[in-house]
Amino acid sequence: MQCAVIGGTGLIGSRVVDDLNAAGHRATPHSLSTGVDILTGKGLDQAVDGAEVVVNLTNSPTFDDASAGFFRTSMDNLLAASGKAGVRHFVVLSIVGVDQAQDLDYYRAKVLQEDILKAGPIPYSIVRATQFMEFVQEVLSWTSDDHTVRLPSTPIQPIAAADVAAAVSEVAAGAPLNGTVDVAGPDVYPLDELGRITLAAKGDGRGVVTDGAAGMFAAVRGDVLTNRGARLAPTHYEDWLARA
Repeated sequence: MQCAVIGGTGLIGSRVVDDLNAAGHRATPHSLSTGVDILTGKGLDQAVDGAEVVVNLTNSPTFDDASAGFFRTSMDNLLAASGKAGVRHFVVLSIVGVDQAQDLDYYRAKVLQEDILKAGPIPYSIVRATQFMEFVQEVLSWTSDDHTVRLPSTPIQPIAAADVAAAVSEVAAGAPLNGTVDVAGPDVYPLDELGRITLAAKGDGRGVVTDGAAGMFAAVRGDVLTNRGARLAPTHYEDWLARA
């Protein structure tokens, strides 16, 4: 099976390409660095030519209200090119609980991306994932100073990027779901406790202050999976952290 992986040189995309190729498929990475621009359409027709599956792993460069324009333009361009190429399956990576935090510009933009895909002519699958383990340190940096990290107690179920990629690859290689599947790590942590675990593992002596108004996750109910049919990945955060 021939797969065009848009955003295929990034954290998740590069792993998806490797996973699909290891499984015997023909996956090709595409991104700005390979000459494909999903906003102008440059190189898109060539990127999806001959592809049976398109996997879209691109992301908005900002989290503000401009993100809606990014997802609208990129999805319109990608679906148009994919339709002309006869693509039979279009896969998008999204966020668990994204439709439950509509106070956030970025979350509204991701829902828009999903809605554009659902309304389009190509059979599709949406993989929603929880917070990546690789981004926990960045989350801590949003509300930190030299002495303190302020975090809400929002429940988080972090997942390793490798496990996200494995789930996306499995879905891409299968029949279109014409629906959504959720994936998450195996363990749930309050975000403030996750911060304490992370800082301790890194020998960072700063303290964590529980603050219900701190950072983006103050506006999010959490990304904990409670729906039936959700998939739990095998990697535990503390094991991942020890290796990292």
